Amino acid sequence: MESSRRPRRCEHQAPLLLHYAEMDENIDKGIPAFEAALKAGNKRYSLHIYPGTQHAFNNDTGAARYNKAASDLAWTRTLAFFKENLGAPKGV
Repeated sequence: MESSRRPRRCEHQAPLLLHYAEMDENIDKGIPAFEAALKAGNKRYSLHIYPGTQHAFNNDTGAARYNKAASDLAWTRTLAFFKENLGAPKGV
């Protein structure tokens, strides 16, 4: 079922880092409209979809969904995003 709602206008100013699980149909169905709104608003973002993963793939307390390789990659990308957008902490 497709939504007839128009995409919301993106009001934020900060860059976004977006991590999505490939096999999370309920969340993933909103990606195209959200990305279109980001592009229309000329927003800075980085979007990653992790192949073969389910919702909460980075939650190591749920063995059925946890995907260590994808989780590690997402964490590496998160740290790089923080460094690029916030700077490295003093002494690092």
